[in-house]
Amino acid sequence: MTVARILSQKGRTVVTVQPHRTLAEAAALLTEKGIGALVVSDAGQNVLGMLSERDIIRAVVRGGGAALEAPVSRHMTAKVVCCGRATAVDEVMELMTDGRFRHVPVVEDGRLVGLVSIGDVVKHRIESVEAEHRALREYIATA
Repeated sequence: MTVARILSQKGRTVVTVQPHRTLAEAAALLTEKGIGALVVSDAGQNVLGMLSERDIIRAVVRGGGAALEAPVSRHMTAKVVCCGRATAVDEVMELMTDGRFRHVPVVEDGRLVGLVSIGDVVKHRIESVEAEHRALREYIATA
């Protein structure tokens, strides 16, 4: 199974934030959308970084409430691991596990085309295991 299948089921909408926006604005956007991370992008096409709830918490712990007025670019993760639509879901799961992050932007030809979360990967992995289980039960029942 590939990332393309996940995107076809969940959609390709990605919530982004511009690097000059404040952490407070980013936190409000995360809350409004009910999500855990934002892709940092200048025009919604290029991936400049990622900003997660954890990044905001870390900034506030280190800098107090004043950190919320800092630009997103100061606290984002700049070295972002991305994948493509043709990337296998198992490979994305391995990237997330090894890198200890929960969101991977999907990029094609240098443009942002989607975002895959650990929840998306787990959901599709469970569906795959359940389908395999059903197939084995049917095979045993007809043997």
